[in-house]
Amino acid sequence: MKPSNQSNAEDRAVSPVIGVILMVAITVILAAVIGTFVLGLGDQLGDTAPQASFTIDGDNGTDLNITKTGGQSIETSDLTLSVDGERADNPIGSGPWQTGQQKGADLSNISTSNGESVVRIIHDPSGNAIYEQTYEFD
Repeated sequence: MKPSNQSNAEDRAVSPVIGVILMVAITVILAAVIGTFVLGLGDQLGDTAPQASFTIDGDNGTDLNITKTGGQSIETSDLTLSVDGERADNPIGSGPWQTGQQKGADLSNISTSNGESVVRIIHDPSGNAIYEQTYEFD
């Protein structure tokens, strides 16, 4: 007589096959999710804006004096100045901008009026504003 707790040989092979298929499917899904995450981060690394801090020292109506007070060195050709959303045509000085250096920004093509305006320094390669301050123009 055959014991009742033993199952048929055909029934026993189904469970391991299903288990292997599920394990392979989970591995493939995890690899796809992790690969997408890693590749997505790799694309964003080149587009990050540099970290820096600035102060505005003064203006004479057409020029704005900006001092870099901290952060990494930045190539000024990568920067654009904007006042109330209107971009300046002329670059902020030339060459690399080190901490402690002052640069003059030409605002001759921007219509600045007396009163408060939002001044932004925009890092063009990333499209991010690395500095933003409300400034009182005289």
